[in-house]
Parts: sequence; structure tokens; C-alpha cells
Amino acid sequence: MSEPMEIDDSLTLWSPEDQSGQALLVLLHGYGADEKDLFSLVPYLPGGITVASVAAPLTPPWPMPGRSWYAIDALNSRDAAGITVAAEAVLRWLDATAADGSSVALLGFSQGAAVALQALRLAPSRISAVVALSGYAAPGDLPNDASLQELRPPVFWGRGSRDDVIPPNLIDHTAQWLPGHAELSGRVYTGLTHSISEQELADVNLFLSQWKDALQD
Repeated sequence: MSEPMEIDDSLTLWSPEDQSGQALLVLLHGYGADEKDLFSLVPYLPGGITVASVAAPLTPPWPMPGRSWYAIDALNSRDAAGITVAAEAVLRWLDATAADGSSVALLGFSQGAAVALQALRLAPSRISAVVALSGYAAPGDLPNDASLQELRPPVFWGRGSRDDVIPPNLIDHTAQWLPGHAELSGRVYTGLTHSISEQELADVNLFLSQWKDALQD
């Protein structure tokens, strides 16, 4: 069994710094990045929400910079158990940081997207929406997948048509799995590689604005 991981909250970046009970959006960066990476997206996100960008607990093998959520042994394989351990760390961080029951959405890129979707699967009543950018849903079954089929929380899945980082078999699996477990929206962005475009950010802004507005209904 994998050892539990802990997120170093001293590295977390907040916007605004005063968390005033607003809905919370948690940013989960990709492999080799850090908490500063996705925090640069804050100007493109809706106002009226609190944003927290957390640092993954692991350090990739030298000479890769930054941090990682789970190890990548080969480009064509991903360990679902490692993704689960990382997702559990995110949920523990949420329990400690957002224990007031604030509505929570997760936005992840690449590895962070896989972890965000896995956290949703582990605790579907805790996460109210997910934005998964250039990522995938881990193969295998989890105990709360049946609950997800009933809850069908909103999920935005965006990826580039020229993204050659995520293995095709995982893209195919995600395309089959997500529609049955979420209220799915998103887009394949023509010509986009393993990155985020301005059009994608505009679509994410709209998705999160709708999420925020739905919380107030």
C-alpha cells in the first residue's frame, strides 16, 4: 500500500488572501510545474470566488524541475494507485483548509486534471465541479463511481488536437467514461498542443461562471 502524502500548505497561493466564505476553486498544476504556474490564470477566472493554488507533494527525478503529483514510469503508462494517493492528499487538505463546507471546484492541468477527477470520484459529495485540462480519468473502478452516475456533477474537459503527451488509450477511456459519470462539457481545440489557449480560458471562465451562479440559485 502506498504511503499517504501531505500537501505543504505553506506553499499555497491564495486570491484573494482573505477567504471570505466564497466558493473555493483549487488549482492543481501539472508535472514539473509548481503552485505559481496555474496561479497566473487568476486574471482569466471569474470574480467573486476564492482561488487556492497548491503545490504537489513530490519532486520529479533530476533534472526535471518543479513538482509532481505522482510518478510517471513511462509515457504510455500511468499508475492509478499513485493518482488515488495524490487525490486523497488533496481531500485531506480540503478537510483542513475548507472545513466550513464551502462549495469546492477543482481545476487541474495534465497530472493535476487526473488528480482532480480522481478526487471527485473519491468524494463526489465534496467536489461540486471539475475543470480537467489536458488530462484524463484514471482507469479502474472506485467505490463511489455509482454515486457519480446519479449525481452527474458538471465537468469541463478541454484538450488539444495535437496533444501527444497523454496516451491515446487514456484519452479514449476518458471519452467513454466521463459522459456516464458527469454532466460533461468541453472542447477539442484544433492545433493546440499540451497547453492552454486563450479560447480555452474563455470557455473555462464561462463554465466556472455558470458553476458559481448555480450555487447562488
